Amino acid sequence: MSKTGKAKPVDDLTEKEASAELEFLAAEIARHNLAYHQKDAPEISDADYDAFVRRNDAIEARFPELVRDDSPSQSVGAAPAGAFGKVTHKVAMLSLSNGFSDEDVVEFWTRVTRFLNLKEGDALEVTAEPKIDGLSASLRYEHGKFVVGATRGDGREGENVTENLRTIKDIPATLKGKNIPDVFEVRGEVYMSHADFAALNKRQEEAGKPVFANPRNAAAGSLRQLDSKITASRPLRFFAYAWGDQSEMPAKTQAGVIETFAKWGFEINPLFRTCRSVEDLITFYHDIEMQRADLGYDIDGVVYKVNRLDFQQRLGFVSRSPRWALAHKFPAEQAFTKLLGIDIQVGRTGALTPVARLEPVTVGGVVVSNATLHNEDEILRKDIRIGDTVVVQRAGDVIPQVVSVVLDKRPRGAEEYKFPETCPACGSHAVREINEKTGEMDVVRRCTGGLVCPAQAVERLRHFVSRNAFDIEGLGEKQIAAFYADGLIKQPGDIFTLEARDAAGLKKLKDREGWGGTSAKKLFAAIDDRRTIDIDRFIFGLGIRHVGETNARLLARSYGTLEHFIEEMEKAADPESDARRDLMSIDGVGNVLAEALIDFFAEEHNREVLKSLSDAGVVAMPLPAQETSSPVAGKTVVFTGSLERMTRAEAKARAEQLGAKVAGSVSAKTDILVAGADAGSKLTKAAALGVNVISEDEWIELAGL
Repeated sequence: MSKTGKAKPVDDLTEKEASAELEFLAAEIARHNLAYHQKDAPEISDADYDAFVRRNDAIEARFPELVRDDSPSQSVGAAPAGAFGKVTHKVAMLSLSNGFSDEDVVEFWTRVTRFLNLKEGDALEVTAEPKIDGLSASLRYEHGKFVVGATRGDGREGENVTENLRTIKDIPATLKGKNIPDVFEVRGEVYMSHADFAALNKRQEEAGKPVFANPRNAAAGSLRQLDSKITASRPLRFFAYAWGDQSEMPAKTQAGVIETFAKWGFEINPLFRTCRSVEDLITFYHDIEMQRADLGYDIDGVVYKVNRLDFQQRLGFVSRSPRWALAHKFPAEQAFTKLLGIDIQVGRTGALTPVARLEPVTVGGVVVSNATLHNEDEILRKDIRIGDTVVVQRAGDVIPQVVSVVLDKRPRGAEEYKFPETCPACGSHAVREINEKTGEMDVVRRCTGGLVCPAQAVERLRHFVSRNAFDIEGLGEKQIAAFYADGLIKQPGDIFTLEARDAAGLKKLKDREGWGGTSAKKLFAAIDDRRTIDIDRFIFGLGIRHVGETNARLLARSYGTLEHFIEEMEKAADPESDARRDLMSIDGVGNVLAEALIDFFAEEHNREVLKSLSDAGVVAMPLPAQETSSPVAGKTVVFTGSLERMTRAEAKARAEQLGAKVAGSVSAKTDILVAGADAGSKLTKAAALGVNVISEDEWIELAGL
């Protein structure tokens, strides 16, 4: 993807670009599958999700040799959550191929007739029904008795929600009629009507509980309750429309099976019909589109299925979808409204996200007053300005989005929006990083005031006391959140003055709910135990972007003391300084990490936090000395060229064990350059600086290997 967010045409992609994009798409689609199917909290619209899937499929079609094992085309949904038992589907619950235009429906009809070798005049029937926007479920009946119910999960394995499904009145405990198959899995959609959804949210609000975002989330959350009594209290419904494992079929057509479902006691969609031409399918689709707002439940399209089951069997499957079915999706629901303002929200990781403040408008049955603008590049690309009339889109998702601007309605004098370069929550600088791999600027702008930014405070404090940082026993996420809310701990330094302030205050920690004298003493003792801490854990605890445990240890080894580290990072703000060159010469430190360090220490708020920790008596201890008796201990070593007797990684690891500092580039502080075969510019620079250059064999002898 380019900086502007515009995707390069698939036909113009190189093989390397295609491979990188398939990797990105696999991860992004998997993340959104998890949010939608398992967490019941979608982050993007159905239309945006479908666009990801279509692009993935298009790239794979052009580069079939690049199809990944984790490709979205090879999987369905998301793995089941661990809170429920697992049910393996004997017949996989696959997804359907999507169509987005009348032309796609014509292509589907043509493809089916061609595959079946049907001649002009040969009959072909295709069923059509609304595509319910709910949660897919499979119900297993043995000898007519409902025995096991499961969610779709990843298509192969779902969650066992049998007891919850038993509470839904549309699901019969025993099938009606005679000649019931010994085994039959009925599949369909659990959903909630608009009226029931509104009533549920009203009850939630009156009880002081959180309301649901939309009927699909309410249905999914209700079905996946660990307590079936809660599910029973929710107004869930079920439409039956498909089947899985079965011992015998009750009919020879799709329509015949659906009619049988009704006789068995299931609710089937009353709009289900059988069509005999592609024109009938398209007419049905547009009729349903017009009725959509009045149906009383959410749908996101129409589903077509070849009627004859023997034809379905002949057509079979391709990848994760049946050839004999198509989901004809509706376009995203849209409306026009006025953009009143743009608010900047700061996330818990420091990301600045623009949100459109809108004149309230109803979109898809929901009153929308806010919509996402994604990022500053999107605002620039769409040329969105305050006062504009904008098109707002909502496609069954939780977060509406601004799609475009109606330029001919732009008010005179509307100015181009300038994205803030400082954090609105704390005033710290907000920066965009350069991706070292792509060379492109990150689309997200982030606040650099992590330790003091109120929007990030709880997350940063939680990280500060985490296991691999200060590891303060008894001060977990719950306690941090409570102490922050009550003003007891706002910054890391407050942790180490807590006991003194508690002694001087009127309300004691021991008197707080959930605390007592013993637990308060244990917490104070645990805090005291961490006033002296290894420097690498201290650096890691600061929560500097890109500084994980490994980089924290690398920096600790490179700078020795905390005071020296802070001093050098402040000097490194000057791009021409020796401190910047020294930082960049550390093996493993690139531009992104260096900029993150410099940005952090350039922020006065962060320096004040470090001072408050020092004033509170917190001491960072240098790491234990490395081996000092070796001839390379304390020396800075650089490796270049190809090594023959060991790998570069082995050579670096051994050098560090012997007490040497390994750097990635040659500078005036380099003591030894180990030059292997085909040494290049580093060798030339070492000669110019008078650095001692030795061969691999000389290095092995010097290091005693």
